[in-house]
Amino acid sequence: MNNLFMAIVGCNLPNRFIEQHDVFFGVAPTLVDLKPKLIEFWPEIAEKLHIDSYRIVSKVGNHRISVVDAAEKKDNGLHLYFLNLGGYKPDDMEEYHYKQLIVSSSMAEAIRIGKKNVFWQHYTEPHIDNKYGIDVDDAYMVEDMLPADVRNQYGIQIEEDVENSREDELHIGYLKLSKLQ
Repeated sequence: MNNLFMAIVGCNLPNRFIEQHDVFFGVAPTLVDLKPKLIEFWPEIAEKLHIDSYRIVSKVGNHRISVVDAAEKKDNGLHLYFLNLGGYKPDDMEEYHYKQLIVSSSMAEAIRIGKKNVFWQHYTEPHIDNKYGIDVDDAYMVEDMLPADVRNQYGIQIEEDVENSREDELHIGYLKLSKLQ
């Protein structure tokens, strides 16, 4: 069985002074099976890459998330979106980020939902992104973030969670890609 993984990956790039991060989405039975795709994702770093956190995405809000063969995906009008919210604190040079998954029927609706997040209650000066003109740094449909070969083979199926499944477990902590076996 394949799972949808969301991982926050990081590395120390040459000629940079602080650690750099990005988000990675992939489909595989296990995290170990994703190792080649992670290396492809950030090839200039390869095995120096590390994972700061990851989750198997199986529940978002009141929806179950599963990976199906592309030909078997049923279109119910719902999509899984990734939002990267950005904000500032007074007298602090850092831009803080909050990564969020949202199920909705459109990008505009996903952004409206994301802007209601409690994240903004803690950050008084939200970062304004010129592309969207809203308090969101980045917003994507998750299927568009998957590697091309994965998008062609698999789809993300979204269904109402009538069983009230438990929330996804977050795996947080430094994991070197070179140690992933």
